[in-house]
Amino acid sequence: MKLPAAASALSLAFLAAASSAPGAAAFVPSVPSQASARGSTFFVPPSMSSVSTSSSSSATTDEEGDSSDAAAPAAPASPSASSTSETPSLSTPEFVAARDGLIESLRAAVETKSMESMLTHFTSEYFAAAERSYLAGNTQYDATDTVKRFGKALELGMKHGLGPDTFTFGVRHTALRGREPDEEDGNEYDFYAFGCDFFRPAMDMGRSPVLGMENIQKAFEQIKKGENVVFFANHQSEADPQVFSNLLESVGFGEEAADVTYVAGHKVTTDALAIPFSMGRNLLCIHSKKHIDSDPDLKPIKQRQNLSAMSAMLDMMRRGGAALWVAPSGGRDRRDLETGKVPIAPFDQKVIDMFRLMGNKSKVPTHYYPLAMVSYDLCPPPDFVEAGVGEDRNIRFVPIGINVMDELENEGGVETRHLFTELAQERTEQGYNELLAKIEGGDVEQ
Repeated sequence: MKLPAAASALSLAFLAAASSAPGAAAFVPSVPSQASARGSTFFVPPSMSSVSTSSSSSATTDEEGDSSDAAAPAAPASPSASSTSETPSLSTPEFVAARDGLIESLRAAVETKSMESMLTHFTSEYFAAAERSYLAGNTQYDATDTVKRFGKALELGMKHGLGPDTFTFGVRHTALRGREPDEEDGNEYDFYAFGCDFFRPAMDMGRSPVLGMENIQKAFEQIKKGENVVFFANHQSEADPQVFSNLLESVGFGEEAADVTYVAGHKVTTDALAIPFSMGRNLLCIHSKKHIDSDPDLKPIKQRQNLSAMSAMLDMMRRGGAALWVAPSGGRDRRDLETGKVPIAPFDQKVIDMFRLMGNKSKVPTHYYPLAMVSYDLCPPPDFVEAGVGEDRNIRFVPIGINVMDELENEGGVETRHLFTELAQERTEQGYNELLAKIEGGDVEQ
């Protein structure tokens, strides 16, 4: 791809597609000021969480049905083989015209066949999910709105994920909200809101349970008192931060959700489409122990960067009031190809041990909560772990869910530390099964 020309052509493509959507007014994408990286000036970043700071120590991350005119068909209730089926076809003329217009513009602007294939697939997926949401009664997410949302994502991906203005993440990244431009190198755009708004149409919020309200209330009260909270979560999709935020916002914890820091791997900070979403998140960027050996020449550099990330995390925890989300499995849950079900991936004890150690060293009370998440069907990952970036994106209009389980007692010495990890895994699996039962039963009253 000829980057500058393609970026310009794509901007024109968004304008043309949005303007041609039925009932659409002219839409000119606004481009936020480029915010430069903070922290380390060079970072070959490690999806949301396993880390190696030396050859012998490690801590956290990832490899990181057709619509009808009458009503939208029921979305899948639980993770299953249907998640990765072919993209549902569109049935409404408005969505068909909007999608086809955007795809035609993309094909004219993109010169690399592999990228064209990836972008057209993602476009079809997103429009199918948005149409299902629209037919289910979410009429605010019409074809015109869908073009704007999707066009903005591609525009930001082009600007910040490719070419000379590619955004670089330091080992610690503070969400770019556009509220204090002087501290964000002139940025006036809210990347956090962009990410939440992009995925919200695909979330069947009316069928999405939020369980463990007492524990949610307790955890954020502890944070307000200046204590630290670590959420040990299973990880199912690239949209998990937006899932967590939108569901917390739905039960009155929107401001608190925006303050959570995510332990992130290399994919969410190097993939062109993922970068704009990551720019709106508070991140600790860590190289996965799964991939730290991929390039022996860079391993020492990655280890030093991981040590810097651990130092930054300890500094956060010593200051108190930190809310951390981490996936102790080191990657996303994968579907069982034989059963079609999606079990929770095993938690890595070394990851759990590292966060307990950081909590103890901080000298600030630190609390640990198992967090069960159901989001697999929203953005189903590939069935196999891939070290590279640029995977095909699938997206479905489905219910999601979170369940914050009872706090874990931070007790036990070296010889019994495995019991803490086993309990964290057990409670997360319990919460996960409760969520699936709620969604499948249609009983989502909080």
